[in-house]
Amino acid sequence: MKNRVAFFGVFVALALIFSYVESLIPIQIGIPGVKLGLANLIIVIALYKMSLKEAYLLSVTRVVLSGFIFGNLFSILYSLAGGLLSLSVMALLKKHGDFSVIGISIAGGVSHNIGQLAVAMVVVETFSVVYYIPVLLIAGLITGLLIGITADEMLRRLTNIM
Repeated sequence: MKNRVAFFGVFVALALIFSYVESLIPIQIGIPGVKLGLANLIIVIALYKMSLKEAYLLSVTRVVLSGFIFGNLFSILYSLAGGLLSLSVMALLKKHGDFSVIGISIAGGVSHNIGQLAVAMVVVETFSVVYYIPVLLIAGLITGLLIGITADEMLRRLTNIM
């Protein structure tokens, strides 16, 4: 049990470090919400190395802490919606068993952006933000692919922990 708590703490710290690093990278493509999602690497790894309950707790903890440190209430709201939808989709696909880590991560990246777009529609009280969906889906696909490739390689090397 002590090791699980220590690993959870390390995962939270890594997710916060990745969130900080991502806040330093100036990516401006003109579409709100497009980010690399570096901290999601830790969530994908947690999905395979921790219980689902711990992965959800990690995701919520990361979103809330990074939101208070690097963002604001709206960033927490958007990230929470995207993160919980993303983790739910990834958990369902993992449970199904027919998907690779990379495929699961891609689905997570795309669903994260869909979750954020759904919250944006509610917050701005209009469906006109749906025009962002092609760019957000492509961004989610690309970032999900990159995170998935990295997570797959890391999981191969982390076979002996947890």
